[in-house]
Order: sequence, then C-alpha cells, then structure tokens
Amino acid sequence: MRVVATLILRRLALGLLTLWLVSLLVFGATLALPGDTATAILGRDATPARLTALRAQLDLDEPVVSRYVSWLKGMATGDLGESAATREPVGKLLSDRVANSAALVLVAGLIAIPLSLLLGVLAAVRRDGWFDQIGSTTGLVLAAIPEFVIALVLVLVFATTLVQWLPAVSLAQPGERVWSSPQSMVLPVATLVLAVVPYLARVMRSSMVEILASDYVTNARLRGLSRRRVTWRHALPNAIVPGIQASALQLAWMASSVVVVEYVFAFPGIGTTLVDAVGNRDIPVVQAVTMIAAAVYVVCNLVADVATILLTPKLRTRAR
Repeated sequence: MRVVATLILRRLALGLLTLWLVSLLVFGATLALPGDTATAILGRDATPARLTALRAQLDLDEPVVSRYVSWLKGMATGDLGESAATREPVGKLLSDRVANSAALVLVAGLIAIPLSLLLGVLAAVRRDGWFDQIGSTTGLVLAAIPEFVIALVLVLVFATTLVQWLPAVSLAQPGERVWSSPQSMVLPVATLVLAVVPYLARVMRSSMVEILASDYVTNARLRGLSRRRVTWRHALPNAIVPGIQASALQLAWMASSVVVVEYVFAFPGIGTTLVDAVGNRDIPVVQAVTMIAAAVYVVCNLVADVATILLTPKLRTRAR
C-alpha cells in the first residue's frame, strides 16, 4: 500500500504542477489579447474618467505579478473573482452552468464508455467477421466527421426535416437545471456519444486482439475453459487498462468539446458561457472556465493513472 500511495502522490504532484503551468499560460494569454478591457466593456464613447474608474475597479492598473498572485490565490481558495460584464461573482454565474455541463458529460460518459468497451470486445472476438468489418467502417466514418456536423445531422433528422421527436435547442431557462427538461439533453448527449465511441471502441478492440493472441489465453483454451469465460474473466481484465486511459482522455476531451456542442444546441452550460465571455471580453469568466476545463482534464488523467496502477501489478512492483 505504501508503494501505491507513493505513486499516487507523484501523480498528484504532477497534476498540481500542470495546473500551475496552465494558469501561467491562461493568465499570459488573456494579457496578450489585443485592445483594452475597460474600453471593450464600456464602449468607445466612455469618458476617460469612467475608463480610469473601471480599470481601478478591475485592478488593471496593478503590476502584472501582483495581479497574477492575487488571481491565483483566488482560484486556489474558490474565489473566481467578479464578472467584468455583469458585475456578479463568477462562481455564482457559473454554478448552474457548470452543473449543466457536468450532467451532459456524465450522462454521455456513462453511455459511451461501457458501449465502447462492449463493442471493442465483440469486434475483437469476431475479428474479421461481418460485425468487425461493419463496426470498423462505421467507426472510421464517424471519427472523420467533426462533432458539430454530427450535431447538425441529428437536428435535421430528429428535430426538423424527417421527424420532430426532439427539440432542436435546449428548453431550459436561464438558471434552470437541464434535467428538468431531459428531452433537451438527448441530442447533445447523442452527439458526444457518437463522437467518442468510435475511438474508444478501436482502442479496446486493438487491446483485446493482442491479449486474445497471447500464450496464456491459448493455454486457458487448451485447458478446456469456455470461450466466454476466457474472454470475460481472463482476457478482459488484462485488456481494459488501455481502455481506461483512453476513456479518461475522451472524458477530458468531452469537457472541452462541449463548447461546440452547447453552442449548436443553445445548451446552458459553460460552453455557451465561454463564447459569450469571449465576445464580451469578460476576462475573469474566460480565465475561470479555462481553468475549470484544465482541472477536469488533470483529474480525469489522475483517476486513470490511479486505476492503471491498481490494475497493473508490474507498475506497483517496478516502483519498489
């Protein structure tokens, strides 16, 4: 257990270092944006006195290092600052939207990950058969299509042209949680699932094909074990580690790709908030959303690393 704890602490330290480096990039990138924040908020007709007062209110007249340290302390303590556009706390502004995006990613992940693992295993067991060939071809086509195109096709098929079973845009009102109108989540969730499943299924298929061709699987079959038992109780536990790593990457990808999906479906999440914040030059909101996405990415990879360590005895032995 001490070895496992040491490995986990190392991964946690690397995750914190990554977040700090991301914070430097985010803060530096927002400083490098052209134009003046106060002018963008108040407009070109604002008086110099109002511009000066707003710059002082936003601490734009403070040294860069002082502003970064103050901002980083706020991020570490949960104080995300104040929106430059609406003048309300960023945490309050994002709370409902973060919950909506988290629900979208969680539901999509709960559907996509088990489905991908199942399809990958079945394709490996039926290697070069009709199921494998159809799945590979369909997966390649879906993987080549951007998620916004998948979203538009789903809208055309299920919300406008062919059948009108589902709403084309979200029905949730501002400040309302999306699960109060679950039908508006179907198309965004389906878009993310169709974008993620092809990649995860191919990763799982490749891993299972390699394991099924190994010597110990062959020996298990020669001892008289059934094909089903060998596949699900012997091959799958050894082949699932690459699937876990890929699933973590895809969950992190979904946390960032929701920007496009939410914009297409007018979904009230952090994606649409980020688009609005960029348009309004609301720097505190842009910084907060970017850091939240980075934190989700780091956490997903940390969970995947921990799961890999627990499932791979070689990693635990190697660290001794």
